[in-house]
Amino acid sequence: MTDFSAIRSSYVEAAYSKTVQGETRGPKAAGPAPKDFSQMVGDAASQAVESVRSGDQMAIKGLTGQASLQEVVQATMAMEQTVQVSVALRDKLVEAYQEVMRMPV
Repeated sequence: MTDFSAIRSSYVEAAYSKTVQGETRGPKAAGPAPKDFSQMVGDAASQAVESVRSGDQMAIKGLTGQASLQEVVQATMAMEQTVQVSVALRDKLVEAYQEVMRMPV
C-alpha cells in the first residue's frame, strides 16, 4: 500500500522549493502592470458583450446564406456559453452581496 499523504507532501515540498527558488533568482521581467479586480471584471464584461454580438452577427449571416451552418452553430454555442457564465457570475456576486449584508456589524 502506498502512503498517499507522503506522496502529496513530497509534491507540495517540491512545488514550494521551485517557487522559493524562482523568487530568489531576482526580480521579474518588466512587463505590464497587473490589473486590479475592477479592470478584470470590466474586460470580461466587454469580451462577453463582443461574443454575444459576434454570435448575433453570425446568425444573421446564416439566415442570409453568407455563413455555413457549422459556423452559425459554433458561434451560437460560444454565445450560449458566454451567457451561462455571465449569469452564473452574476448569481454568485448577488449571493456574496447578500451574505455581506447579513453580517452583523
